[in-house]
Amino acid sequence: MPEMPEVESLARFLTDHCVGKAIARAELTAFSALKTYDPPLSALAGIEIESVTRHGKFIDINAQGLHLIFHLARAGWLRWRENIPDTPARPGKGPLAFRLVLEDSSGFDLTEAGTQRKLAIHVAHDPQDVPHIATLGPDPLADDFTADTLDQLLARAGRAQIKGVLKDQRVIAGIGNAYSDEILHVAKLSPFKPSNGLTEQERATLFAAIKEELAGAIERAKGLAAADLKGEKKSGLRVHGRKGEKCDVCGDTIAEVSFADSALQYCPTCQTGGKKLADRRLSRLLK
Repeated sequence: MPEMPEVESLARFLTDHCVGKAIARAELTAFSALKTYDPPLSALAGIEIESVTRHGKFIDINAQGLHLIFHLARAGWLRWRENIPDTPARPGKGPLAFRLVLEDSSGFDLTEAGTQRKLAIHVAHDPQDVPHIATLGPDPLADDFTADTLDQLLARAGRAQIKGVLKDQRVIAGIGNAYSDEILHVAKLSPFKPSNGLTEQERATLFAAIKEELAGAIERAKGLAAADLKGEKKSGLRVHGRKGEKCDVCGDTIAEVSFADSALQYCPTCQTGGKKLADRRLSRLLK
């Protein structure tokens, strides 16, 4: 799933390639992806793109006050194309969900792999009209996201497990499964530790890890084409998706906890005092 660093990088890529150009046409091929009907997609034709920004994991293309907003969900991606044929895209069984064509025939496709259809596209006059944007928590890379901000969020979360709190978009916007694993590894925290159980030093370490891991991922992706961002993300991860490999810090074997539709990875030596977690029921053993 694309998370904040990849979405930020995509927004910067689109800024460089789209701003100042007019939209020629917007074509929907997966009708379940469009979550709004007024304004219609056809209202985008002929208007100039003024900016591309990010809200959490949402990309917001502002075309003269009309916002094309999309969320790539778990299996979605953006594919940039320098020359798109004049032939309209047609609905089918393939991964193509949406196509935006600019006045110079460049543009992008939004695709979604697999059978689940979670990719979401909105056309709105105001980004706050999109329900999931209106409820987003603070952006962790914003200047006003301070150590005190994080302390207050953790206190409000109570005994909720820190892994879930980091992933909750209503608490902190933009962090998902992969970067929460990376942040907790750097902070040397168990994913199951209660949010209100962190010491002052642990909170400070967690705050620094959030800022450094996200900013570092964005910096590594600077200047990359959209097609290269997935590979950069995977190569930069130290624990997520690396079950069975050696921890770069201590040499222990990266372990995993599986859930119904996801999994987390962690280092027992770095994060859980050497204890290997078999499942969520073992979380109560961690202090």
